Amino acid sequence: MSQAVATTPTASSTLTGLVVPLSDRNLLLPNVALAELMPYRAPLATPGMPAWMLGQVAWRDLRLPLLSFEAASDGQAQIGSNARVAVINALGGRPHVKFLALLVQGIPRSVKLDSSLARANVPLAPLELDAVSLADSVLKIPDLMALEQMLVDAGLI
Repeated sequence: MSQAVATTPTASSTLTGLVVPLSDRNLLLPNVALAELMPYRAPLATPGMPAWMLGQVAWRDLRLPLLSFEAASDGQAQIGSNARVAVINALGGRPHVKFLALLVQGIPRSVKLDSSLARANVPLAPLELDAVSLADSVLKIPDLMALEQMLVDAGLI
């Protein structure tokens, strides 16, 4: 005799997200997107790179491309006093690219998200899939696949 446990999602189901501070906006990422947060160290820059490609940073035994989401999204890269590097799990399924590094401006904070999360009616910049309102903040949902594709299109990975 076999038994199965049936579960029904409830309206109170929650997910954990991360509010990631940038210089000009806050991003909302799933908590599993972040592999590690490390202190900012000046990257190894290569001449002739796009403005959004800040260089390479060492992480564990890897060299990761350090990207500025702001610069990739029609803004400017800014390195503030609270700058950190967020190591993000790559989503593209490329066997040689498992992680990317993203310049952030502080420590991401964990938030619980539920079905009451409301869309924000605000203009979206390039690489933003959507926007939501959480408390008094607008959080942008980034297109991490498109960001990774930019690296491919530029011949950087």
